[in-house]
Amino acid sequence: MLTGKRTRIIKAKLTDEEFEALLEIQKTAGMNRMELIRKRVLHGGSTVTINIKELLGTLDAIGTEMGRAGNNINQLARHANVLNKQGNLNPDITNEFNKLFTAYIRIQQELEKTLRQILRAMKST
Repeated sequence: MLTGKRTRIIKAKLTDEEFEALLEIQKTAGMNRMELIRKRVLHGGSTVTINIKELLGTLDAIGTEMGRAGNNINQLARHANVLNKQGNLNPDITNEFNKLFTAYIRIQQELEKTLRQILRAMKST
């Protein structure tokens, strides 16, 4: 709240379809009706609404998967080092690993870029 106590009441009539659409937007955004209306009306109709609970759950799942991928990469590197010391490391396997690791780094950079965009969008709302 910027200043003062909220004392003004606004009423609006909606069709059944409009009301259902409002409920769906409310559910998707994870906000109560008044929060949603205030945000949309006072901060621009095109404002992005973010369901924080859903976003945090998704980010947690992404973090878990990134951790698993990192563990797998470490295990592969350790195994490759053992094979290399034994003189049994096939150069084709090394080349394939390098291609896959390059793709993984590219995906990780894209993920970081997307997360920065999400954070910027959250700051501006």
